Amino acid sequence: MKHTLAVLVLNKPGVLARISGLLSRRVFNIESIAASLTEEPDITRITIVVQGDDQILEQVVKQLSKLIDVIKIQELPLGRESIERELALIKVKASTEKRYDIVDIVNIFRAKIVDINPETMVIELSGDEQKIDALCAVLNGHGIIEVVRTGIIAISRNPVPIKQDIKIDD
Repeated sequence: MKHTLAVLVLNKPGVLARISGLLSRRVFNIESIAASLTEEPDITRITIVVQGDDQILEQVVKQLSKLIDVIKIQELPLGRESIERELALIKVKASTEKRYDIVDIVNIFRAKIVDINPETMVIELSGDEQKIDALCAVLNGHGIIEVVRTGIIAISRNPVPIKQDIKIDD
């Protein structure tokens, strides 16, 4: 089973490396990890997706909780209670004869073309994992040259933010 964790940490150098190192040393499989600043400049939000049963999830949370820079950890619920997205950039062969076909595919998926040259096109798509996989499957016939994906980011639909009760002491 896949678990998505929202982890709030102090915005300090090396925190992401310590988190990924801790999880890899404990042999937890990180499916994706994405970090970014939040609306608070002192806090970074890391979205971690791990594969495993509830016991694995419990161990991951316990291990992360031991790190001094970790402020709060919350598992984001699956389904309608949270929103998950991923961003992909896909470079595809685009001969003059095939361009209109690719443009039609891009429009169907509500993606956009962000770069074009005589031989290739770069397509940008955000959505859930299945949507990106589906676009890649369709574009395979045209010749995918390169794919770059961000990994999952997620947010709860709950009106209360994850950090509501956080106080940072300097």
